[in-house]
Amino acid sequence: MKSKAVFYHAGCPVCVNAERTFVGALDRDRFDVEIVHLGSAKQRIVEAEKLGVKSVPALAVGGQVFHINFGASLADLR
Repeated sequence: MKSKAVFYHAGCPVCVNAERTFVGALDRDRFDVEIVHLGSAKQRIVEAEKLGVKSVPALAVGGQVFHINFGASLADLR
């Protein structure tokens, strides 16, 4: 069974680079990957906060959040 991975971003250059680098490196046979642009899917900000996302870009896998660099805080996306 695949693990779910969610990549949260805001479309900024830092986020786009992180998506190419990290999401592109995930083994799609092991991970079901969803990419969520919080700038255009603002209703998903609450979900991201509940998972522990503080800033984007961030990758959530198996209930753990990995913050990658710093593009924007979730407060800035509201």
